[in-house]
Amino acid sequence: MTSILIVTDAWHPQVNGVVRSLERTAEELGKMGVRVEFLTPRAFRTLPCPTYPEIRLSLTTSGRVRRMIEERACDHLHIATEGPLGLLAARIARRQGRVFTTSYHTRFPEYLSARLPVPLSWSYGWMRRFHNSGQGCMVATASLENDLQARGFTNLMRWSRGVDHHLFKPREGSVLPENLRRPIFMYVGRVAVEKNIGAFLSLSLPGTRVVVGGGPQLERLRRAHPDVHFTGPKVGEELARHYASADVFVFPSLTDTFGNVILEALACGVPVAAYPVMGPLDIIGDRGAGVLDDDLRKAALAALDIPREKARELALGYTWAESARQFMDNCVAAYGNKPSSKAA
Repeated sequence: MTSILIVTDAWHPQVNGVVRSLERTAEELGKMGVRVEFLTPRAFRTLPCPTYPEIRLSLTTSGRVRRMIEERACDHLHIATEGPLGLLAARIARRQGRVFTTSYHTRFPEYLSARLPVPLSWSYGWMRRFHNSGQGCMVATASLENDLQARGFTNLMRWSRGVDHHLFKPREGSVLPENLRRPIFMYVGRVAVEKNIGAFLSLSLPGTRVVVGGGPQLERLRRAHPDVHFTGPKVGEELARHYASADVFVFPSLTDTFGNVILEALACGVPVAAYPVMGPLDIIGDRGAGVLDDDLRKAALAALDIPREKARELALGYTWAESARQFMDNCVAAYGNKPSSKAA
């Protein structure tokens, strides 16, 4: 049986697209007969990440991580994140001449720049060295691939995402309070500065704006916008029912590489309003399931006229089974990027 070890700094209790993507990919790989193991912060003592305590940073040593990788004796090593565990795993793999792949989930340079005065060129230089040191870097979209190629990233491989069509689907009724005025414009995701939620909350829209999710900005934004309905984090069935209760899904982010929440909203039959940037351009484009405009208010209002079945139809083209197949193909192809290499 083929086996893959995925090293990731992003893991529970975090609720985000990286964790969901890794879990669902592993589930589908298991159906394909591939054994998947994870090395996550749960195996170590951790510290909260400065400015973002929900993210835990692992405290460990290179020797311990090396032993844990060797004990798992997996055929392929995939490093999903650029955090402490990812950095140690990549260093170990390079020293041992081990083939490994990485994946670019987060536009970390932009996220860091939103919090600290760090030049993008510095962050991208570091990220480029990290990802180019492996035999392949997986990216979700053509836009991201083109952007990273222009910045000097090499061996880029496509790994799209999927959506659970059975969980995320159109539903009758609403789980939102009956006193909320229609239409419902909804945001779902982390409530953090890099998500540009302020652009959504500042819009003058009819009906009600709803924010579903948690994060470091939640309490501050809740106090600043008493006219907005904040639900806090939701997962599973409850999350799906919240999506389906919306009339338009508003995605204000300018820095996401994909946007799993876009697919989840579409699968629930909810049209999307977003800026014409990486992620929305790749998923929505001109396919008629949403509206992309530099004027987010204009996009949100126009999206009200899109039939819900049109949104659902687009989402049905994305499956986790196909996503896992792409991931596995990339792992196999990585060995062709290093002549004379052999499985770890």
